[in-house]
Amino acid sequence: MVTTTPPVPDTERGRPVLRAAGVVAGSWAVILAVVLAVGWLLTHALRRLVLPWDNGLSRWIAGERTGWLDGPADVGTFLGETVTGVTVALAAGVVVALWRRSWRPVAFVVLAEAGIGGFYALATMLDPRARPPVKILDAGLVADHSFPSGHTATAVVAYAGLLLLLRAYSRAWRRALVLLVVPVLVLLARLYQGAHHLTDVLTSLGYATVYLLVVAHQVLPAPLRRAD
Repeated sequence: MVTTTPPVPDTERGRPVLRAAGVVAGSWAVILAVVLAVGWLLTHALRRLVLPWDNGLSRWIAGERTGWLDGPADVGTFLGETVTGVTVALAAGVVVALWRRSWRPVAFVVLAEAGIGGFYALATMLDPRARPPVKILDAGLVADHSFPSGHTATAVVAYAGLLLLLRAYSRAWRRALVLLVVPVLVLLARLYQGAHHLTDVLTSLGYATVYLLVVAHQVLPAPLRRAD
């Protein structure tokens, strides 16, 4: 008796590996160019226009600090730490990969983490920017690594990435929409602690979101449809 393997559903096929790799690499290069351009504008061409407003907002936030907000800000910063974010993302990728017996969740996490790591390393090297002129509550930060915010980008990839994994492999993913609160908390924590200007965290929120969506679209299968 001859047995045949049932066809793989369209939602599980994904895209050809080489084509997907090319799209991800090309998108990464384009996003990097945009990030570096924004950094150059903030530190050169638009510096006199943007910096007074950026610094003014940072001073206002610092002036509104209260003791009861210090704790939540510490939590937000912890959730956006590189070690925390990478651990959460890799653990989620491995668990989903074992559950669904697919390499795609791990590839998704690795590409996303490596990509934002590259953005941050090159941007801080090529577009150094002084941190806000306020007391910084997160000690030990490099003085001219204000742009972009690594914590914000890490939080987007870790927690929004986990949501995208659930969206691809579970019909109950909407229950996890609360995960989107975490990057916002991290963003606000970095502003509160004086670690970054508003333009720094918003840039990170933007490029990390776009890159994450590109990787998800190229690597993860189409989302499962909800059961009727």
